[in-house]
Amino acid sequence: MSGKALSRLLVSALFLALVSLPAWSDSQVRIVRLSYIDGGVQIDRGTGHFEAAIVNLPITQGMKLQTRDDGRAEVEFEDGSTLRLAPDTAVRFSQLSLRDSGDKISAVQITEGTAYADVAGTKGNQLTVEFGHEKLTLTSAVRVRVGVDETGASVAVLKGDVQIDTSSGTVEAKKGQTANFDFTNNEKFTLAKNIQEYPYDSWDKQQDQFRQVYAAKNASNSYSPYAYGTADLAYYGNFFNAPGYGMLWQPYFVGTGWDPFMDGFWSFSPGWGFGWVSAYPWGWLPYHYGSWMFVPGYGWAWQPGGAWMPWYSQPMILNPPRGFTPPRAPASGTSTVAVNRGPVSVTKAGFLGSKLVIRNNSAGLGVPRGGIENLPKLSQRVEQHGSATQRVASEAPPQMGMGTGMPRTGPAHGASAAAVRAPRGESSSPRMSAPAPRMEAPRSAPPPPPVSTGPRK
Repeated sequence: MSGKALSRLLVSALFLALVSLPAWSDSQVRIVRLSYIDGGVQIDRGTGHFEAAIVNLPITQGMKLQTRDDGRAEVEFEDGSTLRLAPDTAVRFSQLSLRDSGDKISAVQITEGTAYADVAGTKGNQLTVEFGHEKLTLTSAVRVRVGVDETGASVAVLKGDVQIDTSSGTVEAKKGQTANFDFTNNEKFTLAKNIQEYPYDSWDKQQDQFRQVYAAKNASNSYSPYAYGTADLAYYGNFFNAPGYGMLWQPYFVGTGWDPFMDGFWSFSPGWGFGWVSAYPWGWLPYHYGSWMFVPGYGWAWQPGGAWMPWYSQPMILNPPRGFTPPRAPASGTSTVAVNRGPVSVTKAGFLGSKLVIRNNSAGLGVPRGGIENLPKLSQRVEQHGSATQRVASEAPPQMGMGTGMPRTGPAHGASAAAVRAPRGESSSPRMSAPAPRMEAPRSAPPPPPVSTGPRK
């Protein structure tokens, strides 16, 4: 096929994809990211029933999220603010809206359990946390822990100052204080000048530190008007300048035989059909903004550029190598479809931690967030030898309950996230630093199951 014919084909394909995708930019709908899951996590995406959650699932207004007794989850908003759920926690995203002014208004109802709200304090953005008949409206940079059960609630202020609106007035709490509410006594409150330490405080702090460190290291964050996903890009990969292409990003632990659609899911959402959900821990921004591009000598890389609206559910693909079959969404049905074609990392239990066997082209799948230092150096070892074994720190699960410390019934149990994936018998891994051009001829990966490209304005 001639170059002109190929160009015409690509333009036609992109036009068809553009007109077939919902016009998110014309609506007030906002979409945020399920950025972390561990253990049993379930989601109700407006269908009336809970199913296994998958990392990088888009969350929209009205969805519900719950964790089992071994589960933890994190939801990341556009400005990098987060909501983290400890085990046995259930929340509902009652509002995710965009005002005409561009301000983003979010509201989350905590029905039981313990959640940590870490708010960036971006001008014009607002997060309201509701529990019982009380609510916190957070607009400045604050971090709070909210615990709820059937008998009461507590709000511990970890950073900043907050005002809690109650049926009897406003309660002010400062950093280091805890407001306790008794649901059995007309929601009477007391204000303690200390914070009781809970088992998952260290996990929340660890995740907060990860974001601070790696968001700050993201030297190329000027490309994005959004903060969500940028810390993961800085940890799991690297920006580099490719001559003739500009600034591109590529994950660690990949060669020219890797493509961005080796591991993921086709997930159905009511109202807008199937969308691609990447299984990679960094797989948010590169699959909803910008374009995936194949660069001779370097392999696949993400090019941020271009317009950032609308958000799209199926990735943009440019300049694919000869023989590459783009992914295509299922033509019918609503069941989640797993795509598992990439190599994986095998975790082996150890006394002081776990050993992770990281293979080339695993692109970070299976590598715990912040669990390994110096990924660029490790990536070079993997590229040279095909694989490498690395010890990672294991996290002992806390033993005491969360919430207010009072007994309660946990949320309904459902299938684990692994149950959605096609069986492979192993798990996976990532890679960083400006890649040197690869001199071997580019190899196209085996064709994936049917999938379609998505649009960009």
